[in-house]
Amino acid sequence: MSKRKLVFVGNGMAGIRCLEEILKLNPDRFEITVFGSEPHPNYNRIMLSSVLQGDTTVNDIVLNSYEWYEKNNISLFTSETVENIDKKKQIVHTDKGRTVQYDDLILATGSHPFMLPLPGADKEGVIAFRNIEDCEEMIHASNKYKRAVVIGGGLLGLEAARGLLNLGMEVDVVHIIDYLMERQLDPTASTLLKQELEKQGMNFLMNHQTEAILGETRVEKVVFKNGKVVNADLVVMAVGIKPNVDVAKASGIETNRGIIVNDYMETSAPNIYALGECAEHREMVYGLVAPLYEQGKVLAKKICNQNLENGYQGSVLSTKLKVSGVDVFSAGDFMDHPTNKAIRVQDEFKGVYKKIVVRGDKVVGAVLFGDTTEGSRLLNMINNKENISNLSEVRILDSQTEKSGSLVAEMANSEIICGCNGVSKGDIVTAIQNEGLTSIEEVKNCTNASRSCGTCKGLVGDLLEHTLGNDFQHVNEKETICACTDLSHDEVVEEIKAKGLTMTKEVMNVLGWKSDEGCSKCRPAINYYLGMIHPTDYEDERESRFVNERMHANIQNDGTYSVVPRMYGGVTNAKDLRKIADVADKYEVPLVKLTGGQRIDLLGIKKDDLPNVWKDLDMPSGYAYGKAIRTVKTCVGENFCRFGTQDAIGMGIALEKKFERLNTPHKVKMGVSACPRNCAESGIKDVGIVGVEGSWEVYVGGNGGTELRKGDLLCKVETMDEVLETVAAYLQFYREDARYLERTSHWIERVGLDHIKSVVIEDSEMKSVLVDRMEIALNALPKDPWKEMIENTSTKENLFSNIDVTEVP
Repeated sequence: MSKRKLVFVGNGMAGIRCLEEILKLNPDRFEITVFGSEPHPNYNRIMLSSVLQGDTTVNDIVLNSYEWYEKNNISLFTSETVENIDKKKQIVHTDKGRTVQYDDLILATGSHPFMLPLPGADKEGVIAFRNIEDCEEMIHASNKYKRAVVIGGGLLGLEAARGLLNLGMEVDVVHIIDYLMERQLDPTASTLLKQELEKQGMNFLMNHQTEAILGETRVEKVVFKNGKVVNADLVVMAVGIKPNVDVAKASGIETNRGIIVNDYMETSAPNIYALGECAEHREMVYGLVAPLYEQGKVLAKKICNQNLENGYQGSVLSTKLKVSGVDVFSAGDFMDHPTNKAIRVQDEFKGVYKKIVVRGDKVVGAVLFGDTTEGSRLLNMINNKENISNLSEVRILDSQTEKSGSLVAEMANSEIICGCNGVSKGDIVTAIQNEGLTSIEEVKNCTNASRSCGTCKGLVGDLLEHTLGNDFQHVNEKETICACTDLSHDEVVEEIKAKGLTMTKEVMNVLGWKSDEGCSKCRPAINYYLGMIHPTDYEDERESRFVNERMHANIQNDGTYSVVPRMYGGVTNAKDLRKIADVADKYEVPLVKLTGGQRIDLLGIKKDDLPNVWKDLDMPSGYAYGKAIRTVKTCVGENFCRFGTQDAIGMGIALEKKFERLNTPHKVKMGVSACPRNCAESGIKDVGIVGVEGSWEVYVGGNGGTELRKGDLLCKVETMDEVLETVAAYLQFYREDARYLERTSHWIERVGLDHIKSVVIEDSEMKSVLVDRMEIALNALPKDPWKEMIENTSTKENLFSNIDVTEVP
């Protein structure tokens, strides 16, 4: 039996989700062709704001790779638009002259961004925020210009504004009415959101109506009807979307606001269906992803001739997401009305607001701000029209019982965990038990829960813990930075990025630290993360560093210090040796010792002598105390050793000179051996380089300490330049991804070597990005930070004060 020809017009989230459902139901029924106007595979448009904000990359938001289309025998044509449909012959015509016949045709053309018809709207620098190209244009503009105006105070406008702030631009957000996100929030929640965003640096022009955009060729100013004028180098219009009905209209298919469909997603034309943002169902056009996925499931069953009782009945609109780091949720009819009554709770100390709207004996709407953990339960109550006459107000707002202490424990299996994808508690529990799932990522890949906006990840994690019990602790235990906060390392990094935080005290204040001053665990961690995230702008807070790093020396058990000058690749000369000998004599150094890292350690130096010791040595510090690149141990190499195959000394010196002073989550030791005999112990270093005939092997994650670990082979390259580039990408990924005070050996065990290879080795684009970020970080490093003790008396005094040996990790 020949396959039916199925053509998708549109390669977006709604259409391809429907296609996934079709493949689940009957993978062999259709010969499938997909046309997409954008030059990309299917990607998560919801996460564009994360790309703009720098939290993720374009590759990370791809939902279905090119390999997925190939694996499922789908013919994909990107950068190609269907312009006309011959309904009689059942043929589609594209803008590239291609014609394809169909038996069934699905229109999933999405929507167009609405651009205000203002004078000057056609000028350079006036854009929408709808696709990857818009993101790229904003990022490019931020490299040249400083002032941006975002027109629209809805969700999309606020996310664009947050991204532009992260890119270093000054941002004015223009909104035509007096409160933000009026479709998702009530006035109280909107006011709280505005106050929080103002703290993050957004400036709001409320009740402002734009009149014109001025400038010669590029935008220079924005004029408002009240006479106000603001400067602008970039204008982003985020005022809404309109269904893309172009091909339907051109082909004589019935349209109104959108392409009109019935409960089975059928259009007015035989064998042609529509779904997603382009479709109008019972006079409603939906822009949120959850209704679009519901439509996709109905259409998949219809087109595969599966049993359908009622078709698509419409959706209760709900939104659960993060707006610039703030959790918000709304669902149903949440506005005040004479027929409604509301339960309201507001905690100004915690920044939490909850409003539950009741009509008769049923919950019909809800707004949550700051704490959205109860959102899924409330949405289920609304959808199921649950009778609440026997529930107290407290029980409606708080589902956690004393017995279970868990929100998910109380949920029925039918209750929805992931609203975007319609995944219930029962679906996830069954998958965990049957498939042996132990992580949020595995649950996402198996069930689609948390695949879209990601705000249900917390509930998915809670459900994993509830289902796995003690086993969960071994796979996903949350590690907070310290007792000063309930946040993990990853959460603090995300919050710093999302809120644009730039100072240690600011992080503690904004993120609700329990101790105003923090402690010796969290202060250095925050200081590191800020420097890593803002390498060019952040001024290192020396007072937040461990005592050893402040003193540029290792404190000993008797209160004296050891000083280790740098010797690149373990190589020295007579001049430096004389300096060291003279210092040893002058300051009566009790012990001069050769270290395991091929350097000389001067032990027993008094604290007050440290500045003069460094001055007399006039040599770079070896960072024997630092969470940084410490040393590169080398063998003598091919120039001297009869077994050597490569120039180990030259490679070691090149590595050490390139990465010296680089701050890392923990100490990093390297070794370069000229042959597999490994005289420099390269196999147990954080980064070990081993020369073989004609090439170099790069090993990572070794540890020669109390937890001995052999390094893993990362890759094999031929030239010194390739070694330097690979090590740069690897170290930058470690810097960005590891937790503070996590050694490379522990990091690799946690995230997996295969994952690291996929980022650093296999993804050439990501590797290049990491190398570029490393160069930025290296160029921003101070040249001789240890000289501050010599040159600045006040700094010297600060460095010497409040020394506490217990600080040293």
